[in-house]
Amino acid sequence: MLVKYTMKVLITGTSSGIGDGLSRYLSSSNHAVYGMSRRENMRLKRCKDYYHFLTDLLDAKKIKVSVGQIAKHEKKFDLLVLNAGVLGEFGDMHEIPTKTMKSVMDINLWANKDLLDAFYAAGVHFTQIVAISSGAAVNGNRGWNAYALSKAALNMMVQLYASEMPNTHVSALAPGLVDTSMQAYVTSLNSDARFPSLDRLRAASGTDQMPCPLELAPTLLRAMQRLKDHFPSGSFADLRTMDLD
Repeated sequence: MLVKYTMKVLITGTSSGIGDGLSRYLSSSNHAVYGMSRRENMRLKRCKDYYHFLTDLLDAKKIKVSVGQIAKHEKKFDLLVLNAGVLGEFGDMHEIPTKTMKSVMDINLWANKDLLDAFYAAGVHFTQIVAISSGAAVNGNRGWNAYALSKAALNMMVQLYASEMPNTHVSALAPGLVDTSMQAYVTSLNSDARFPSLDRLRAASGTDQMPCPLELAPTLLRAMQRLKDHFPSGSFADLRTMDLD
């Protein structure tokens, strides 16, 4: 019997964090979820509507192989969530080597370009593409260096691709504070007067202001739907300032 799914969704970075939470929520709600990450998620492996493609997003050749495998399964998706990303080292710009910053840009920015280009070449179509961005892309808080730079560049890349993809709604979304390993690392850092944002994050940790990825998933999906329905393609939005009613 052919299963009729509500949506077909492809998500990168499903081994943990937002990718894991979003995939678990969707796959338990009659949506088919295709995940891409370099590590398998055993919890997701048990979900009957989850399909994983082992992919090193830092290797353009391996991306093409995985995209080719996905294209054999499905050529049309409702949603692509470009979620995979890394924080890098926290600290002042002059403290972080350029080489380290480039490695953050490679996964947070260039890997997404390689993915989009590979999907285009393989003839895979998405109704909507959402790149997971960050408030760090616009607020310029001290200490976020390469992460902030990469997310600001990601926002612009979204805008540029939007003009090239008239049949796909493309946007960038900052999800707000989420209880992930990245936040655990940041909040574990010693207090430093140079970085007041760390104290704000520590205060939010363990409260409703910083939900876990699975708790956030339904709100995140509502925000993505609102982006598609009410924001022009190419937009950046912060979930915390969106009207989701």
